[in-house]
Amino acid sequence: MSKSVSPEARARYWRKNLSVLAGLLSVWFLVSHGCGILWVDQLDKIRIPGTGFKLGFWFAQQGSIYVFVVLIAIYVLVMNRLDRELLGEDDE
Repeated sequence: MSKSVSPEARARYWRKNLSVLAGLLSVWFLVSHGCGILWVDQLDKIRIPGTGFKLGFWFAQQGSIYVFVVLIAIYVLVMNRLDRELLGEDDE
């Protein structure tokens, strides 16, 4: 950090960081445990068009990985925006 940041700004930053983490971890839990374990029987009734794979199997094997990569990208974008807004960080 190039500038001194007030304690209030740091507190706001961490509150927003924790709320973003809570939201993304909730999505992670729903996708990994919900689609891959809890609702797999219901999702297996749906087949992916053109492949014939059952949707529950696909989520358990590959779909959740795609969602995890998207969650990481969302976290990076949101945290970069928070850095600029609350801490006054410039892109380097």
